Amino acid sequence: MSIPEARTGTPNPTLDETEFRRRFLQQFQDPAFEALAEELRRIADAAWDAYSHYRKSPRTRKAGPGFADPDYDLAIDWIAAKEAIDRAQERHDDPGGPSRFLLISSASRSEHTCPGEMSKSYRLMDIARQVIADAENVEVEVLDLSRLASEYGRHIHPCKTCFSTAAALCHWPCSCYPNYSLGQVQDWMNDIYPKWVEAHGIMIVTPVNWYQVSSPLKLMMDRLVCADGGNPDPTSTHGKTVAEAKELELKGWDYPRHLSGRLFSVVVHGDAEGAEGVRRSLSDWLRAMDLAPAGNLAELDRYIGYWKPYATSHEELDRDLDVQAEIRNAAWTLLDAVTSKRAGYRAKTGERLQEPRQK
Repeated sequence: MSIPEARTGTPNPTLDETEFRRRFLQQFQDPAFEALAEELRRIADAAWDAYSHYRKSPRTRKAGPGFADPDYDLAIDWIAAKEAIDRAQERHDDPGGPSRFLLISSASRSEHTCPGEMSKSYRLMDIARQVIADAENVEVEVLDLSRLASEYGRHIHPCKTCFSTAAALCHWPCSCYPNYSLGQVQDWMNDIYPKWVEAHGIMIVTPVNWYQVSSPLKLMMDRLVCADGGNPDPTSTHGKTVAEAKELELKGWDYPRHLSGRLFSVVVHGDAEGAEGVRRSLSDWLRAMDLAPAGNLAELDRYIGYWKPYATSHEELDRDLDVQAEIRNAAWTLLDAVTSKRAGYRAKTGERLQEPRQK
């Protein structure tokens, strides 16, 4: 079998030492650092050494039993992430454990940074949270993606699309980060992956941003590509060895669905345009990862304060009791779907609910 060679030819982004130091020290502009100039110079020396020698994962250990190459040096960050996912899968699979729900507020806006006001997404998510949290034997996890914009040291680095080179090159969980040599650290995804894995039901609430999902949500979506066909054994490709990954895929890749069977709800709200398209794209994405829709009432797109001033959008939500009721219905539908599935059957979810708006 002929293994295709990796195509190359894009410009080299490697920095020289002068430019690297300028960028590295740019983060220390506060006058409080002026008294530490000599210490910062020494730290910059160490950072340049790590960068120039490309020490992506400086701390490793042998993979050990259970891997294709037990002697391969795996990053301890990846090992910790994999162990957290394994524990999350055990919680998900425990028939005696509670029903677990992940509710995701996807807006960037919060009162803790420049906008000075909370998002409607968070308010809608919290309505759903109250419904589900009132049920017996449930655990609800809230993932507030606005923390990417408001909390120190919160990042979701962009997907490098290893999957497009070869499926086996995309590791589960993602092994692209942290990359210490490039300063690509404090990546949130290693905390986020277990939240998805342990959940029986997932609700995503997002605004429409320019006919698309929010920026934080799109970052998370792209980094979840490894959950849909990703390689759970980085030693099988000896890290990011392209030729080995291409060979593995061409031999026949089984595309493991690491989140298969979890149930989902999608709530999209807009001000003027794009809500239906965003809701469809989210639902299609989740179905493509082999998650299952909870029911018709759990997939919702609505306009709140249609073509009204942004300054009064929260007041419009206060007045829109119907959309609040529809959010509760979406939450109840997701709850019913999870409860019935874990009991061994699938009821026609939502049939007991009264829709607040009739055609």
